[in-house]
Amino acid sequence: MTDKEILDLYKSGRREAAFREIVESYSERLYWHVRRFLCSHEDTDDLLQEIFIKVWNALPGFRGESQLYTWIYRVATNESLNFLQKMKIRSALQFESISAKMEERIDEDVHLDGDKLQRDLMKAVQRLPAKQRTVFIMRWFDDMSYEDISEILGTSVGALKASYHFASEKIKAELEKNLK
Repeated sequence: MTDKEILDLYKSGRREAAFREIVESYSERLYWHVRRFLCSHEDTDDLLQEIFIKVWNALPGFRGESQLYTWIYRVATNESLNFLQKMKIRSALQFESISAKMEERIDEDVHLDGDKLQRDLMKAVQRLPAKQRTVFIMRWFDDMSYEDISEILGTSVGALKASYHFASEKIKAELEKNLK
């Protein structure tokens, strides 16, 4: 079902059916989008439920000024970044490095079935500054256009291209260092 059909279903008063379609259409894509930020299956499952609750509660206020797709991704991205911020604060209070903690999660993740290169890539992504990491995840893994990312993050396309370029260069250098 298309986003337009989902919104038409919602506007016609069949709100629960529309929400079921949103969950069905977006669950897997959002799972992987959030998972790339959190590096944990359990945290991703928990946060995904919170994201869908937030979408359900905010859907009556959706004005259609953006695409449903980019609006849902904005909610998911913001919730993921908020979760990471809370995690960073908790880690700081425990004198732990959030980056080291995320890398540890990648190594311990039984659900990540990739090879060493994939794990090294995920670790390199986690070492990026938050903005570069967000742009890299959305562009590289989610294959989003710069225009969609711009709509989701509220940042200019030019700034996103620069962030992606710097992120790519850092990841490339990190992976080359690991191959030696």
